[in-house]
Order: sequence, then C-alpha cells, then structure tokens
Amino acid sequence: MNWISNYVRPKINSLFSRREVPENLWTKCPECGSMLFHRELSDNQNVCTNCEHHMAITPRERFNALFDAGIFTEVTVPEPIHDPLHFKDQKKYPDRMKGAQRKTGEKEAMLVAEGEIGRTPIVAAAQDFSFMGGSMGMFVGNAIIAAAERAVALKRPLVLFSAAGGARMQEGILSLMQMPRTTVAVEMLREANLPYIVVLTHPTTGGVTASYAMLGDVHIAEPNALICFAGPRVIEQTIREKLPEGFQRAEYLLDHGMLDRVTHRTKLRDELITILRMMMGLPPAVMGDLPAPEQNLAIEATPEGEAASPAVDTKPA
Repeated sequence: MNWISNYVRPKINSLFSRREVPENLWTKCPECGSMLFHRELSDNQNVCTNCEHHMAITPRERFNALFDAGIFTEVTVPEPIHDPLHFKDQKKYPDRMKGAQRKTGEKEAMLVAEGEIGRTPIVAAAQDFSFMGGSMGMFVGNAIIAAAERAVALKRPLVLFSAAGGARMQEGILSLMQMPRTTVAVEMLREANLPYIVVLTHPTTGGVTASYAMLGDVHIAEPNALICFAGPRVIEQTIREKLPEGFQRAEYLLDHGMLDRVTHRTKLRDELITILRMMMGLPPAVMGDLPAPEQNLAIEATPEGEAASPAVDTKPA
C-alpha cells in the first residue's frame, strides 16, 4: 500500500478542492427569517414550518398537492391576440411576456386542469402571481371560460385559486372586458347547478376581486392573504385615516362576513373534498387508497382523441 498516494494526496485534495453547493438548498422565510431546507419546505407546500407563513406557490405545485397522486390533465385554452394594442412602456409587451415565460416556464398566468381529489372529479384553475403579477388579461378570461365550459360538459364542480394584482394594463380595455366575460362563465355553472368554489390566496386584488374571485358559492382564503379592490395604502392616502390592524386580510374579512372559511394550505385539500362531496350530494370520501363506490362515478364522453375521464353522476339515487 502506498501511504502517500492512497492517503496523503486525497486528504490534501479534499482540503483544497472546492465543492459545488447548489444555491437553492435553503430558503429564508420573509416573515420570521428562518432558514428552511428546500425539501422540507416543498413537503409542507411552501408554508414556513416555524411561523406558518404561506409563501407563494405555483399552479403546478399546487395541483401536484391537490389532485390524487398528483395526476391531472391540462385543459386547452384558446390563444388570444398577441399584443393587441402594441403597448410599450419601459419594454414592449411581447418582451415582457417572453421574460415572464422564461422566469416561470409557463405560457401564461393561469393553468386549467382536470382530475380527481379524494376520488371526486373536478375541474380546477389557478393563477400564477409570478407571471406578471397574475394579471388578468385576455388569456385569463379565455382560461376561466374554458374551465367553466369543461366543467359543464363533464358535469363537474369548478375550483378556482385566485392570485392577482388586478387587470393587465398592457391590454387596456380588453383586459377590463374579462370581468363581464368571466361573470357570464360563472353564470353557466349556476345554470348547470354545479358548485363553484373560490380559494383566495395572497394577494387577490383589483378587477379580479371585483369579478370572478367573489362570485363563488363558497369562499375560502389562505391565512393572512390580502384580499381587496384598492390596496390599504391607497385607501389611507384617500381618506387620510389610519386603517384597523389587519385591514383587508383574510381573518379580518372572515370576521366581517366576506369569507366562509380561512384554511391552512396543508388542510385545504381535505376541506375541499368534504365541501365538494357535500354540495354534489355524495357520501363522504373513502379514506386511504380505496376507490370511491362505483355508483358515484360515471364515464363521460370526451372529444375525439382524448382519454375518457370519470365524472360525478349528479342524478339522485
């Protein structure tokens, strides 16, 4: 055995060689400052394990935790006109879009999917605040209409997760027109007697709050989410008065009758399953990995080329 080559040299190399450590292994909680290991944070659905602060979560991460076994199918959303107003501020609108797409890896600010939660078939839509502030443009309007049409076609409830800074200024009046369009989409669900549940996340503001985000049959919010039309700073400057502590936060709105529940993100899935099955007139969900009773599921016809999906049979027993 060569002591120098087998022991001394590796020891010296280990002292002087630089190890490459990934920069994203730890995340600092913006609320309490705790350093959180990325895997632990991901397992807790981006909720701080020290102070329970709910950090931002992408629609895909949310759907992976929401749907059974993280399995879901994306619903196709019609493409709107690109840059209809040829808008330019510090950047051209198409350049901003490309930057947001590179940053998030998503095509737009809303993702629509279908699948099962607790063996209960649903259609879900979620906004991505990291994509231009989750702003409501023509694509978001098309996405909500596509989600509502799909829910009606499959006789499934619609669950929507809102997170937005309001309407998208780069699309001007065309963005504001999504408010009545999405209101009509919600009315389609009402006429079909299908539940529409809204989960308001931080932040939900502006024209989104003034339209589809506050039209649900049930309104659930995540803890400490900012939910408003105009922000508290704007209101304070307008009325020149100090606002109450926690004004426009989820807990404040719950106390004043604007919300039905404030639910921790890790408990939200179970609560949605209970509410959805109750509203659809179904028995409680089967716990564990067992399938739901066969009489509660029916196979709906799907467009050509798509796999058939189980859907809730709403006919009375």
